[in-house]
This record gives sequence, C-alpha cells and structure tokens, in this order.
Amino acid sequence: MRQNLRYIIPILIPLIILLLPASAFPIDGLTVIQQRVIAIFLLAALCWIMEPIPIYATSVVIIVLELLLLSDKSLYLFRLDQGQPHFGNLMSYSEIMATFASPIIMLFLGGFFLAMAATKYRLDVNLARVLLKPFGHQPKYVMFGLMLITAIFSMFMSNTATTAMMLSILAPVITLFGAKDPGKIAFALCIPVAANIGGIGTPIGTPPNAIALKYLTGENLITFGEWMFFGVPFVAILLVFAWWLINAFYPATQQSIKLEIQGKFLKTPKAITVYVTFAITIILWLMGSMHGMNSYTVALIPVAIFSLTGIINKEDLKKISWDVLWLVSGGIALGLALDKTGLAKLVVHSIPFDVFSPYVVLLGAALLCLLMANFMSHTATANLLMPIMAALGTSMVSLTPLGGEVTLILVVTFAASLGMSLPISTPPNALAHATGHVESNQMARVGVIVGVVGVALSFVMIWGLQLIGHI
Repeated sequence: MRQNLRYIIPILIPLIILLLPASAFPIDGLTVIQQRVIAIFLLAALCWIMEPIPIYATSVVIIVLELLLLSDKSLYLFRLDQGQPHFGNLMSYSEIMATFASPIIMLFLGGFFLAMAATKYRLDVNLARVLLKPFGHQPKYVMFGLMLITAIFSMFMSNTATTAMMLSILAPVITLFGAKDPGKIAFALCIPVAANIGGIGTPIGTPPNAIALKYLTGENLITFGEWMFFGVPFVAILLVFAWWLINAFYPATQQSIKLEIQGKFLKTPKAITVYVTFAITIILWLMGSMHGMNSYTVALIPVAIFSLTGIINKEDLKKISWDVLWLVSGGIALGLALDKTGLAKLVVHSIPFDVFSPYVVLLGAALLCLLMANFMSHTATANLLMPIMAALGTSMVSLTPLGGEVTLILVVTFAASLGMSLPISTPPNALAHATGHVESNQMARVGVIVGVVGVALSFVMIWGLQLIGHI
C-alpha cells in the first residue's frame, strides 16, 4: 500500500486543489488560473519529492499541463470563463513552449558539448595527469590535488561525469590502502564533495546556478565572469575547509601513495580544434560582454564548431544529458507560470514577511533550501524555490539594504548545491557510495558540516560583495 501511495498522492492532492472553491484558500483575489498553477506546483513538488516517475518526466508533464490548462491555446473547455474578472490571464502558448529552447538551456548545451569533446579527446584525463604532478606522494596532499582538479573540472563539466572519471582514476589507488586505513574513506569521499562544491564556481557548473541566472536579469544581471569573480573564491575557501575536515576525520595511516595516470595529449587536427575551442570559449565567457556577446551566444560557438568538424557526431548527440535539459526547462516553465499569472507575488504579499527581520528571512530561506536539497534533486529544489524567492526579493523592502533580490537568490542558489549529506542527495554521492568504501553515516558526518559552513560562508561572501559595491 505504501508503494502505491507515491503514485496516488501526487495525483489526488492536485485534483482536490483544482476542485476546491476559491474561498477555501487563505489568499484574497485568487483567480481560476492561479488556482490551476497551485495544483501544477503541488503536482511538481510531490512528484520531485516522491519520484513516482523520473524527475525529468515531471518537467515534461509540467509543460504539457501548462499548455492544456493555462495557455491561450488550451482546451476550449478550460477557457469558457475567459474575460471574467475571477478567471485571470491566460499565458501565451509560445512562451511556454519556448522554455525548451530558453537561453539557459543553450548555455547548458554548450557546456555539454565542451565536456563531451574534452572527454572524447582525453583532454580531461591528460589535464588531471599534468595537474597532479606537483602534489607529490603524501596522501593528504595527493587528496588535495584530486579535490582541486575535481572542483575545476566540475566548473565546466557535469558533476556526475567528473566524479565518475575521477573515481575510475582512483580505483586502483584506493586498493593500495589497508583494509582498516581511514585514508580509503577519505579518498572515496573527497571526490563527490569536491565535485559538489566545484559546480558552484561557474553558471554552467550546476543546474541551480543556471536557474538563478533566469531571475538575475536587467539591473541585477550577473555575467559569466562576474559569477566566477565571487564563485571561484567561495569554492576555493570551502574546498580547503572540506579537505581539512576530511583529513581530520579520516587521516590516512599509509605514508606514501603513487597515482599512475597513463596517456599523453593528442596532436591530431580534431584534438587541437578541441583544445583551441575550449580555451576560446572560456576566455570569451570570462570577458563578460566586452566583446558584445552574452554567455548564451558564446555557448553556441562550440556547438557549431564541434558539429561542423564532426568532433561531436550523431552518436555522441545521443549521449547528451537531455534529461537534465528537460528538468531545467520544466523548472523554467514552472517559474514562468508563477510569474506571469501573478501567483508568486500574490502569495508573497499575502504573507507578512516585512514583520520579520531580513536576516531571519535570508537564513530561513537558505536553511529550507539546504534541507530540501539533501532529500531531493538540487535542480528540483531550485526550480521550486527560485520563483518564490525572486518575488519575495522584489517585494520585501527591508531586504533592499542587504542587496534585495540578488542576495536572496544567491544565498538560495548556493544552499541548493550544498545539500550533500546522503547518498541520495546528489549523483556524485551515489557514485562514491556505490564503491563500497564510504558508508552513509560517514558521508553525512562530512556533508552536514560542509553544508552548514558553506551556507555561513555564502553570507560572508555576500557581505563582502556589498562592501565593495558589487551588489
């Protein structure tokens, strides 16, 4: 019966919401369209938490339901009261469909092409081989080197792909440790922790960052380079803390280890094209808008070059993480519905947030996001919270001296990526747990502390950005 509940509840509760009279909601002025958005939002939240269907499938369902229930091309039956004051405003069907090709999706697509080409032509493995040389043979310094490289790769590649690659490099090394050597736990654990932290450093490092960019527009615009300006120092500080923490909890007893990574940089025309395109794309991203292009336009340059030269062929296209793109697009569509129908602002205005201290609101939002991110997908967490936080940030006057909408969105975004306490929290954690070298309680011990310290550090970072007038 319990197994059936995960299928029944996500359908039953939204249906009840749809059938209730508007007077049953403690929100004045709620329209029919807004009531339908509440039902879709609850359906999304329950499906992302309980996972009766894959989380990317939930995103597709969101978009289809919006087209059927909220759009100007929806079923005629659902538009009978159109024009009546209590009905509300229908959304443009083309706006809903455009979420599949949002600039955010194009940014991620460019990142996927770069990562795939780097892996195909062994740029990632060869960079790891070169970058690890200066760290010697002492386990704690080798581990720091591994964490640093993992974090750097995670800024531009999928956290999951980075973790899979680094764990495969580590597999023969971990076997060198004694059966009861805590170093075995440390090495298996350091990779997912570094991958989760590293993704925070760039807008394409992790989906929550890209979702945040959707709301950081106009005068709140943050470019690729500006994000790295505060994201990379944040990653560096938290990475050093995580390294110290893992070493303190699980110090290796073995005195020396040696990593053997075989290979050399390829010098074929296609490989050189990958190296040059990778470098040019990163440089253009770091230059911001100095060259007149935004990061979304730049992201399509590697897509065009790699497709044109055959570096990424039709077989490679099948391996792209389309599920991640669909997941992000569903979140964008959910945010669009909350915004365009006016529901997000209506909900925020109906709750007296201004009676609370802005510090309490910021801390509460960050801790709520951190808690949710430990038990469900980071992307799903960001998808659910970001539209509401964006509306709250613009409406809460007392937040203005602290940076307003930008501060709230950044704090929540960083918290979404710091949920790493359990094997189910992130795919990198699941991969590390699957090695059999790290147990759930060991992962939680480190993950909880890193998450809480990371949230505290995000407040310090934003305070610093305010001091220098960056936000």
